[in-house]
Amino acid sequence: MQRIGSTLRAAAVIAAGAGVWSVTATWPSRPHTVTVVVALVTAAWLVTRLDNTLVALAAAAALIGTGSVSTEELLGTLSGPTIWFLIGSCVIAAGVSASGLAERTAVQLIGGSRSVRGLAHRTTLALTLTAFAIPSTGGRAALSIPVFRMVGRSLSSRRLQVALSLLFPAVILLSAFASILGAGAHLITAHLITAATGVKISFLEWIALGAPVAIVTSHLAAEVILVGFLSKKDRRHPVRAVAKAVRTQHLMAHGSSLTSRERRAAATVAVITGLWLTEPLHALNPALVAIAGAAVMMLPTVGATTPRRALAAVPWRLLLLLTCTMTFSNALIGSGAAGRIATGALATLSGTGPMVTLLVVVIVSAAAHLALHSRSARSTVLIPMVLVTATAAGLNPVAAALASTAAAGFCLTHISSAKPVAMFSRVEDVATFDRHTLLTFAALLAPLMVGATLLAAGWLWPLLGIPLTTQ
Repeated sequence: MQRIGSTLRAAAVIAAGAGVWSVTATWPSRPHTVTVVVALVTAAWLVTRLDNTLVALAAAAALIGTGSVSTEELLGTLSGPTIWFLIGSCVIAAGVSASGLAERTAVQLIGGSRSVRGLAHRTTLALTLTAFAIPSTGGRAALSIPVFRMVGRSLSSRRLQVALSLLFPAVILLSAFASILGAGAHLITAHLITAATGVKISFLEWIALGAPVAIVTSHLAAEVILVGFLSKKDRRHPVRAVAKAVRTQHLMAHGSSLTSRERRAAATVAVITGLWLTEPLHALNPALVAIAGAAVMMLPTVGATTPRRALAAVPWRLLLLLTCTMTFSNALIGSGAAGRIATGALATLSGTGPMVTLLVVVIVSAAAHLALHSRSARSTVLIPMVLVTATAAGLNPVAAALASTAAAGFCLTHISSAKPVAMFSRVEDVATFDRHTLLTFAALLAPLMVGATLLAAGWLWPLLGIPLTTQ
């Protein structure tokens, strides 16, 4: 049966490619080829179990082999500042994680809780802060599981444990939009916005645009869980003794004061973050700052980790995937293929106006996780089309791309929708959510997520210099 299923999936990919080829056969050679290859990649991501990175590498080779993309373009992306920025950030994050600083900060924040509601919102705050230091939702989930297990075991109620198991992955995914480092998809979006419009979004600018959305949606998720899955008595249940016990347990294991490694890690992160935030003053490339910080984090007696451990923590497979997906997106825009595809989309939205177009972009982006489970893959496919469609519809392409990226962070419908969801669906010795609970939660949260994104694009971002329309 498994062999039959694989054969059917492969046949579906071939059929999708043949269908796209027949529809676009009258197009010029380069956009035709780029469209077919990207369609085949998307189909392979959808219906096969092949590794996403393997599929992307094969597609990159196909684009180079057909002359649609030059070798220099692919290698230029691999050696570009975006990839090095991520490498440096991952090494810094490995140092922070190895030092124990992130876990101590989270436990200290949670340890002051008095009620279940306070515990939920303090946990939300602690998890949101990790988005500025750990450049991977999967990495943040792995870092948070020990804290979740520690708190969950201290709660006697199964309902409270299940609610907490929903809260952690939801906040990790939604709060990622607070930082350009929160997900690889953000780096893809920023790269494509610059390539298509010339607008460069700095580390500080992304925080200004994304943090309010991330904070609001994360706390909305906490309230949905509290109100939708817990009784009034549960929400007011005192947890001061539990929180104190968790903090005491951590202090007994790690001491009450910062260790030398934690102090070094904190100082390095403070300097690096300060340089990122003040980029307009000194004009140092963020990638250069990240690499310098990574080197400091690995220095003997000065850093918080070793080169072997730090480099082992770098998601090299993700870097290759990002390189290929950014190359695909560049090819979609540069060849004109995105424009031709967007023309078909605009035909169905003709005369509806910019706001309706934005609504469609946000809804499609929020629902895209049902088909494409990789956040980076969603940005690769969606953002080039969003940029072109927005421009033609009178929307500011920067606002449309940011709204699409924010909405794409909603990937909470199925256990397989995102790595953090899968990781928190089964944690040893703690009760966790099931598929029905997760689906109910997603149905309650989705309208709030869409509304918050539309409010940011229509009201907040124009105040910060990103107008909604170009008219």
